[in-house]
Amino acid sequence: MIRPSRRTVMKAMIVLVAGTSAIHAGDWTDPVEVRHDLKRCVSYRARLKAQFLVIEVTHEPGWHTYAMDNKQRAQQKLAGKRALGIERPTEITLTEGLELAGPWYQSPPKDLSRPELRWFSWGFEGQVLFVARVRRSGTGRARIAIRGQACTEATCKNIDLAISVPLVDPDTDPPDINFETLVQVRQRQ
Repeated sequence: MIRPSRRTVMKAMIVLVAGTSAIHAGDWTDPVEVRHDLKRCVSYRARLKAQFLVIEVTHEPGWHTYAMDNKQRAQQKLAGKRALGIERPTEITLTEGLELAGPWYQSPPKDLSRPELRWFSWGFEGQVLFVARVRRSGTGRARIAIRGQACTEATCKNIDLAISVPLVDPDTDPPDINFETLVQVRQRQ
């Protein structure tokens, strides 16, 4: 019986792992969870698909987060009047290997406003997407920083997390993103 050497086994494992990474280009990262009192309230995961970065957010029942353009939407509704408060919007910052190459898109936010209180806010429940065209500016892994706020009717939890996304070779398949289900994030005026 012929037994492979340790070196041969290690080489085979490296080839297998490297090959698996290439095969799974465009796969989702592991979810990064935000917890409150040991219970998950929201989770985030990301992937690079062709020249697009896709971030998927999954809210647990009863929890919501806020739109990237929450402040712009509120200011438009207030029409110069003073607000009693505007919830913290979702902020996504790309560093270490990715640069924005176009505007952000998001799932259409739900109107969570209470006009009688002059409180205007838009947010998300369930599963939502944030999508942007990106340019790779490095190798290895990119870092995506996400800040915001997750809330229920009774409590809020600050969000400050990072997702590490491998900068694999861009796949040539067209992205399977239905932009008709997304809205462009409103820019600051």
